[in-house]
Amino acid sequence: MSRIGKKPITIPNGVKPEVIDKGLNVTGPKGTVFVLVHPKVQLNISASEIVVDVKNHENKLERSLWGLTRSLVQNAVTGVTQGFEKKLEINGVGYRGAIAGTTITMALGFSHPVIVEVPKGLTATIEKNLITITGVDKQAVGEFAAKIRALKKPEPYKGKGIKYSDEVVRRKAGKVVKAVGGK
Repeated sequence: MSRIGKKPITIPNGVKPEVIDKGLNVTGPKGTVFVLVHPKVQLNISASEIVVDVKNHENKLERSLWGLTRSLVQNAVTGVTQGFEKKLEINGVGYRGAIAGTTITMALGFSHPVIVEVPKGLTATIEKNLITITGVDKQAVGEFAAKIRALKKPEPYKGKGIKYSDEVVRRKAGKVVKAVGGK
């Protein structure tokens, strides 16, 4: 039995889930999220909750799909009600970012500015050295944040680069020069 899969998902007020041929479409006050559902997984939608189940509880693949699908549906419901957010920090002398429309322009120590388009369905804001990415789809928010971080990962000696706001960069000691001589 899947511990996660057997928990019912409560449907908050203002959220409307509907089953479409190959998945579930969840609509709420912040937007709409589509969740692709495997054919071996069944969704039972009542007025107040969604229950995820599988046909064969003995099959390992189906048990893993059970918990996965339940988590994806829960993330969709949370996304359309509260939304998801990732914060990134830009650290380094001369490192900065600016946003114009749906384009983020960053100076990251390269000879050229780095320009990134914000995907449809996400919003990005920049205040001083803090980039905030928000959206209703958890995967899209996390993927875009990882894409921005990958442009200039934090280095371990000075900590320069782009890191998540809650990330701890392990610092290394610099080069140690020993004094040579007999005096």
